[in-house]
Amino acid sequence: MRKLIVNEFLTLDGTAQAPGGADEDTSDGFRHGGWHMPYGEGSRMAQLIGEAGGFLLGRRTYEIFAGYWPSAPEELQEIADPLNTKPKHVASRTLTGPLEWQNSSVLGALPESVAALKDEDGGDLLVMGSTVLVQSLIQHGLVDELRLVINPVLVGSGKRIFPEDGLARPMQLVKCVSAATGVQVCTYRLTP
Repeated sequence: MRKLIVNEFLTLDGTAQAPGGADEDTSDGFRHGGWHMPYGEGSRMAQLIGEAGGFLLGRRTYEIFAGYWPSAPEELQEIADPLNTKPKHVASRTLTGPLEWQNSSVLGALPESVAALKDEDGGDLLVMGSTVLVQSLIQHGLVDELRLVINPVLVGSGKRIFPEDGLARPMQLVKCVSAATGVQVCTYRLTP
């Protein structure tokens, strides 16, 4: 059985929206895009993406990635190659197939389609961005690991990955590494 790993860049106050650039996601008037860029930690991301068996993405993240990674600059090919060639499964109520980005497909109904993907052979599934999808995956108990790249910055607004449904979900800290930039890279697992 494959694991489902959520990897998120977060601000200290829990925002996951638009870590990579000013225009990445300005929905709901978000104006702090690119908050992660001063802190780095890209080499860990390249390794994680390279090790993934496939990717699970929400519609908005899929559209952002599909608009950038197929023509990414040469210096980013370590990340672009696996993103462009490995399977990408897209959770969307509005997209229909076939999708243009190589090896991309639209999933059926959640949570059944994600549970079926986890039962398949192959490497682990990696989720990045996709805040609405991540909330749903957490609510349905489908997340095996949360890998949080916590940045020492407060932005005061933006999309979050954690459901606000009043349920307690105990987590076990598996590993936490501090970078010289103040970034904490922490891996959590849900406790049974």
